[in-house]
Amino acid sequence: MRIELRPVRPSGWWLDALLVAGFVLITVLLAAKTPVLSLDLAVRDFVDAHRPGWADTTLRVFNKLGQGGQILTPLAVIVAFFMARARHTVRPFLLVIGAFAITYVTIGPLKIWTDRAAASEHTITHPEWLFRIDSGMSYPSGHVVNAIVWYGVLATLLTGVLRPGLVTAIRYTIPLVLLFTTTYLSFHWITDGLAALMLGVFLDRILRRVPWDAIPLPFKNWDGAFYDTQEPARITR
Repeated sequence: MRIELRPVRPSGWWLDALLVAGFVLITVLLAAKTPVLSLDLAVRDFVDAHRPGWADTTLRVFNKLGQGGQILTPLAVIVAFFMARARHTVRPFLLVIGAFAITYVTIGPLKIWTDRAAASEHTITHPEWLFRIDSGMSYPSGHVVNAIVWYGVLATLLTGVLRPGLVTAIRYTIPLVLLFTTTYLSFHWITDGLAALMLGVFLDRILRRVPWDAIPLPFKNWDGAFYDTQEPARITR
């Protein structure tokens, strides 16, 4: 039996290549101290000058929707538990484990490697480039990557349970809200968010390609299909 990857939309690897290339390009431009740094500073200074108190308070609440360890991972585990119980299969947890692993080995190491100070450090009066501040942990935005990956997980788990329009809103709307809040609150430079957007979509597409129902499991009574009941994987013999 030969197992093929699950289909994604748009199909093919061309979009994945563009996302990786875009992330690399932004990283190179920031490391090389190009004029794109001026865009970061201009956006940071503009939002700081146009952020009333009520907006700051409100958007800080919305920004918590991107906290991976405190909110998103536990929420995904809870949803996976109920889906596993309803379908009598542990396979929903495979996606949660995959999402945790893929974010763990990408977000943290990239932040440590790039060493970028946050836009909220207002003592910075010049554009902040990469590989400069040993304690910097700003690039890319973890909130945005987490939002794309984990709300994608939730959307996948809830496919067939919620209306398609609501599932689509979960997958796309909240990550865009996080991109806006992290920039508007000066938690991140705008390029932190754009790079995270590309990285997050790339990781989401990897997770959606995995044929989770074809992974062998040691369980006899809890190894039934889950994902193939929503969007069949292509399995050829």
